[in-house]
Amino acid sequence: MLLNNRTVLLETDHPEYETIRSRLALFADLVKSPENLHTYRITPFSLWSAAAAGVREEDILGLLEQYGKFRVPDSVRKEITAYYSRYGMLHLERQESRLLLVSNSADFLDRLEANPSLGGMLIGRCSAETIEIKESARGLLKKELTRLGYPVIDYAGFHEGEALDIRLQTANAKGVPFSLRSYQAEAVEVFCRTGSRHGGSGVVVLPCGAGKTVVGIGVMARLNCATLILTTNVASVRQWRKEILEKTGAGEDQIGEYTGVRKEVRPITIATYQILTHRKSKEGEFPHMHLFNERDWGLIIYDEVHLLPAPIFRVTADIQATRRLGLTATLVREDGCEEDVYALVGPKQYELPWRELEAKGWIAEVTTTEVRLPLSEKARAGYEKAGPRSRYRLAAENPDKLQVVRQLLNRHKGLPTLIIGQYLDQLRLIAEATGAPLITGATDHEERERLYRCFRSGEVSLLVVSKVANFAVDLPEAAVAIQVSGSYGSRQEEAQRLGRVLRPKAGVNRAYFYTLVSRETNEQEFALRRQMFLVEQGYHYRIVES
Repeated sequence: MLLNNRTVLLETDHPEYETIRSRLALFADLVKSPENLHTYRITPFSLWSAAAAGVREEDILGLLEQYGKFRVPDSVRKEITAYYSRYGMLHLERQESRLLLVSNSADFLDRLEANPSLGGMLIGRCSAETIEIKESARGLLKKELTRLGYPVIDYAGFHEGEALDIRLQTANAKGVPFSLRSYQAEAVEVFCRTGSRHGGSGVVVLPCGAGKTVVGIGVMARLNCATLILTTNVASVRQWRKEILEKTGAGEDQIGEYTGVRKEVRPITIATYQILTHRKSKEGEFPHMHLFNERDWGLIIYDEVHLLPAPIFRVTADIQATRRLGLTATLVREDGCEEDVYALVGPKQYELPWRELEAKGWIAEVTTTEVRLPLSEKARAGYEKAGPRSRYRLAAENPDKLQVVRQLLNRHKGLPTLIIGQYLDQLRLIAEATGAPLITGATDHEERERLYRCFRSGEVSLLVVSKVANFAVDLPEAAVAIQVSGSYGSRQEEAQRLGRVLRPKAGVNRAYFYTLVSRETNEQEFALRRQMFLVEQGYHYRIVES
């Protein structure tokens, strides 16, 4: 059912639910996902993302007409048409040394010239349909026009950067054949789009375990240029380095690590967001931002682009002539800055539904379950007296979750299992009770890597991990994840934690993802928000009572 405010209600028991859901997700955002009725919202941004991905306006209206209980309201039809018409209304072009903003509406350009928020970015009118803009304003102009409701298609092109010969290997060091999977090759082709004005800037969305790193390496091998890779932590830096060495002909001396430990700038440099945004005080300079200018980078890869810090956005606005690839499992940002990713990194260039990858065996088939359990009378009394933030922690650290953990470990005895949580006291108790090793941010890097190796080899089958395991942990054997607490309603975190068990499994390609939630508490409310991500990906979210 489509409402006048562009809200779409989808009944989950509809006989064609899966088909409708997958097509609806192309141009609408999931807002609520209770068991029987899901709520989507069509927004300007969701429509522009659809337009950038090649979805036609007539296909959107056709879907709404075909499956709607009532005809599409005239007001909604007009709004969809109006927003769609804005995509492509403005574009950037380069003519010799000049950067031009182009539109087929002279009147519209008149209005833009009169807008005070754009004044410092514009040089002047060249013709009825073009305005010359400052080279340095390329990113800021796109950001501001997107905010004003007029997305800009950037055809101004990119410089080649420093040349670097990078070639994909045909086999690894052990002689095992290697090639890009079909969807990885397709993602590389779509991003590069040889001969097309659209290629070279945008985001590839693939689930954890589907090989986003390999897509990045494939793009590097296509473009053959000096590359700066920005990622979340030191573990991810090492993982990127390992993958590049294994899958390309690049040598050790061509790859640099730029972290708190090492400051190497080489033709392929891998840095953490943390080191780039480090400064001595809130008012101080960012001393490591010079890395963006240390070499003539032809490509910048933003790993986990949904976590891109605000200071990196500001630098990204200044490097619009450099190709930019964002990699992520979800474009959801908890700070609501999806528009900045769109304007400054680029539109979504490629996405493959998680369930499609699952059906083809590229990722594991996952059963997702929320286990609800009560608070004890004593815990409930403390919960009722506490403030909202304290209530959440009290609910999340419900001591009775330990018994549920034991039951689940018994049910999946022998399967490699991760217990993941937010609160260290809770995790220490669980580790002590189960006899499992505990990994937190305070765990020495070498010890952390040793435990991961033991888990991969099968010597250790159970690990208790804090949020340090949310990112860049390569544990393909993990078949069970038990989430005992999380960062409130973070859909980002839900995507990352689910990703811990998504790698394909030998034999029966199945995995299990559990979330333990205290019933009738604000933890249950936050769990509903996290659940939205799973439903968006097509997972059936089972709820059981303990």
